[in-house]
Amino acid sequence: MDSNLKGLAVVIMGVSGSGKSTIGTMLGKAVNCSFLDADDFHPQSNKEKMGKGIPLSEEDRIPWLQTLRDTLRGHICNGKNVILACSALQKSYREILRMADPDDGGGVKFVLLDATAEVLEARLKRREKEGKHYMPASLLQSQLDLLKIDMAEGIFTIDATLSPDVIVQTIRTLIF
Repeated sequence: MDSNLKGLAVVIMGVSGSGKSTIGTMLGKAVNCSFLDADDFHPQSNKEKMGKGIPLSEEDRIPWLQTLRDTLRGHICNGKNVILACSALQKSYREILRMADPDDGGGVKFVLLDATAEVLEARLKRREKEGKHYMPASLLQSQLDLLKIDMAEGIFTIDATLSPDVIVQTIRTLIF
């Protein structure tokens, strides 16, 4: 990538179980750029809270989102593309992430992986049985309640029940 060009951040968003990490990893490989999982940026206290079935508060989320913003800004300002898997459930959270682009916020794109509550719950319960994630299925409803989408934001919405390959190809067509 030309060093004079600004990088692009693509945020793969949605509630837990929507496939953010799977799609983000695959997309990063497909477009040859870094993949970051927002879960890796949570402090241990947030992980412990969620592990106990306690939803995060704004006081828990805001510093975490600010860290993510700063990390994305580093990529964008250095002319590097980056993929971030992050729930980004509310417009105010996405606004924090948009500030990663110091110019106008246009260097941050959002893709919502959308699925029914039943599909998401089944995925989370399977993951819980396998011991693969710290967030229990019991917190799914709190995330669904928080998810607010304003279509004026220009968020791309993709059916999360499609095959991962189809989802990745769709994102590549829409954004890259």
